[in-house]
Amino acid sequence: MFLFLVVALAVVVGAVTIAVVGGGDNGPLPEASPERLRDQLPPDRPLDRADVEGLRFPLAVRGYRMADVDDALSRLGAELAERDARIADLESALAGARSAPTHGPVRTAGEKHVSTDKPDPRPEDRP
Repeated sequence: MFLFLVVALAVVVGAVTIAVVGGGDNGPLPEASPERLRDQLPPDRPLDRADVEGLRFPLAVRGYRMADVDDALSRLGAELAERDARIADLESALAGARSAPTHGPVRTAGEKHVSTDKPDPRPEDRP
């Protein structure tokens, strides 16, 4: 009985080895292509919240592929820096516009200045 189990085990191990190594008519198994980032960030427009929330990195042997994560973080960092610079420019322009004195309408040389504060008294109202 023991001899039968050893022979059966040897036959099974041999058949599996031949199937894996030999590969049948197709030859050996092809190399697996590495997974790449499927949901790439859109290159033609700025990123929005949905792009970042939908970003999924494929798993590698030790976690995530460092190149994919580095590329995504570089892109996010560059866009955040660009937006921060734009916000700073707009805030400085707004502060400059608020601090600049307001000037009245531009008059030509022939125009007479008319005050809108108080109307001129009419001749019949004068004493």
